[in-house]
Amino acid sequence: MERLKGVVVPVVTPLTEDDQIDVESLKRLTDHCIEGGLTSLYPCGTTGEMMYLTVEERKLAAETVVKQAAKRVPVFVHVGAWNLADTIELAKHAVSIGADGIGVVTPTFYAISDRGLIDYYTAVAKSVPEDFPVYLYGIKQNAINDLDKYVCEEVAKACPNVVGAKYSFPDMTRLQELMTVKDGTFDVLVGPDHLFEAVCAVGGRGVVSGNAMIIREHYAAVWDAIQKKDYDLATKLQRRTNILNATMCAINNIAAYKVILKKEGVIATTKMRRPMENLTPEQEKDLLARMEELDYKHVII
Repeated sequence: MERLKGVVVPVVTPLTEDDQIDVESLKRLTDHCIEGGLTSLYPCGTTGEMMYLTVEERKLAAETVVKQAAKRVPVFVHVGAWNLADTIELAKHAVSIGADGIGVVTPTFYAISDRGLIDYYTAVAKSVPEDFPVYLYGIKQNAINDLDKYVCEEVAKACPNVVGAKYSFPDMTRLQELMTVKDGTFDVLVGPDHLFEAVCAVGGRGVVSGNAMIIREHYAAVWDAIQKKDYDLATKLQRRTNILNATMCAINNIAAYKVILKKEGVIATTKMRRPMENLTPEQEKDLLARMEELDYKHVII
């Protein structure tokens, strides 16, 4: 069973000017991430504008990344959707195309009880083979519903293929609590990038980072230092990524990623799926100028 670790990249979903999935750009983006030393790909996540894509569009994006990756790195498809039926459909599709596993965000918009969350995740996990890994995904600032140790423990007990969680709220206490699930064998990956080194130092498995698409070398270097337990170096590298990320995420991080990726020739347009917003021309110009001033392509300690 494949497991997530290191630098997991929730890739953007490139769109054509007429608002279709840009398959060729997505292929280039897949290669861009793999060639940059990043360890896993995670299409159709929050960074991929997941909830604003149709089920069929999400299937196309997942198929494109899985096929282009060609087992060079693991691909875990995010399948959480607006309702259980769509989530299960996407989960089964991920199995059928040869993905290595799935991530599943908590139900969104409406508040769900712990029992409701357990029932939801159990249904999704049992819809795929027992040896197909499932990661729960908590991002309460977006999805309303949170993940806690009790929910994770109960779902993991009922479903052996539920092996970990991506937790995207900056709460170190909660992150460490989740690491104790299943007698400490539950994988925990952090969403907030500034906690990458800190979470790994206390037992986390890695980071899920959209920023890593842009500053690939920096994240590969942080992960290498962490694996070598060179935390002095990891701290210096982490602080550098924090500065770069603050610039990228100052206004609209997903739109910013697309601006930089287009400038580098990886994707063809900066188009966002409405109602998501593009940066204005002035904002684009300022972003690119500030990133160049920071010499963002180079790892500087």
